[in-house]
Amino acid sequence: MRIVSVVGTRPQLIKAAALGPALRRRHDEVFVDTGQHWDEAMAGAFFAELDLPKPDHTLGVGGGSHAEQTARMLLALEPILVAERPDAVLVYGDTNSTLAGTLTAVKLGIPVAHVEAGLRSFDRRMPEEINRIVADHLSRWRFAPTPTAVDNLAAEGIRDGVVDVGDLMQDLAARIVDEVRDPAAIAGIGARLGLDLAPGAFVFATVHRAENRTREAMLTWAGILGRAAGEARPVVLALHPGTRAALQAEAIDLPPGVVVIPPQGYRTTLALQLHAAAVITDSGGIQREAAWLETPCLVLRTTTEWVEAVEHSGGRMVVVGLDAGRAAAALERLAPLDGAAALTASRTAGLHLAPAGAAERILAALEEVS
Repeated sequence: MRIVSVVGTRPQLIKAAALGPALRRRHDEVFVDTGQHWDEAMAGAFFAELDLPKPDHTLGVGGGSHAEQTARMLLALEPILVAERPDAVLVYGDTNSTLAGTLTAVKLGIPVAHVEAGLRSFDRRMPEEINRIVADHLSRWRFAPTPTAVDNLAAEGIRDGVVDVGDLMQDLAARIVDEVRDPAAIAGIGARLGLDLAPGAFVFATVHRAENRTREAMLTWAGILGRAAGEARPVVLALHPGTRAALQAEAIDLPPGVVVIPPQGYRTTLALQLHAAAVITDSGGIQREAAWLETPCLVLRTTTEWVEAVEHSGGRMVVVGLDAGRAAAALERLAPLDGAAALTASRTAGLHLAPAGAAERILAALEEVS
């Protein structure tokens, strides 16, 4: 098959790195990068680190509103798909790149394969939710990562082309985790960042979603991070450029003990999660990785589409929203200051992460009905 893969953000590059090698061994892949995450910190370094091929087409759409971004992608993708004449277009996740790839393909009569189909937060204020719904209802192949995602599609009357394939990101995490398991890995990362990092002696955080960039939300989650931070245990916040800009626009300073670093590469981010006392995040990708690594995780959202990650965590993952009291209580229970180092060392040493096998299931489904 000739397949055009459309990516544009860091999480999509991670998924492409998990699927791409097997896909390229058996099929003809045309790799398109929309440039939705367009700078070196957010996406550029991922290509080299994850051994991704140089894109066959780079759109360079950059930032802007959802409408502006999506419109530029639609205009740029159409002539590429007309010229490449693929048998299918493959899209990942729930971004504007996902939406644009799906719409452009179906308007040209090209079947779409959607990786991570069926996820629902049931909150249509989230732009990601709209993108997921549109992609799922227009796709020919719906590759669901969880049984709940399959059930969500069935509830919307979608049963054809639905396959529970597991989570591609787990395949990649399983491949990489042993490279960052040694405590020396986190010490080396700390030295590079100018920080004194040791297992269990820091909390790792990320915040990037649109709902967490309002003034009220930023003041609240900044307070949560400040309460989690202490002289003996800083909060290391890998700060998204959009969140940084929102904080600056509202003149909000982060509390003492919250140490800001730029977004990091895949291995570094995985290591920071693995060796952290706990993770605080609103990211679906980080949430799942923390679950696989068995790292305590507080989710800064009121809902999550990754319900299995919470249900199967043994209480290690808690959806706290922006409830400061609940967040503080969960952190004290899951990662107490006087015991976190020992808990982290034990967890890291005993971790066994198996791959999900999602890449092979996706290819088998594509080939079965191609």
